[in-house]
Amino acid sequence: QVQLVESGGGSVQAGGSLRLSCAASGLNYLPYCIGWFRQAPGKEREGVAMIYTGDGSVAYADSVKGRFTFSQDNAMNILYLQMNSLKPEDTARYYCAALLPWRRCTIGVLAGTESLNYWGQGTQVTVSS
Repeated sequence: QVQLVESGGGSVQAGGSLRLSCAASGLNYLPYCIGWFRQAPGKEREGVAMIYTGDGSVAYADSVKGRFTFSQDNAMNILYLQMNSLKPEDTARYYCAALLPWRRCTIGVLAGTESLNYWGQGTQVTVSS
């Protein structure tokens, strides 16, 4: 059973940085599409970035491109979302989620049209102006 546990959230001023972690267990060395998503109160969930652990290919939402970096530490089964130049509109609860193994990432993952199979509990990010 895949389990995802997020950490690293917190409060920061605009322009600051945070690094979120997603500790994944149960992956059994299989390739997964894993994504970061966020949801602010009263807003729809938004796809932020996704990575296919099989080859390390990454894609980002336009809203975070150039500011966020998604990376993986295969040895530790930890995935990181480095968030720089944070803006107040980045304030949200951030979740990592995964598809079933061997399913590659698609545009639908970030767009929210493809359902993900495993979800973490989330970590809160608050950016003040």
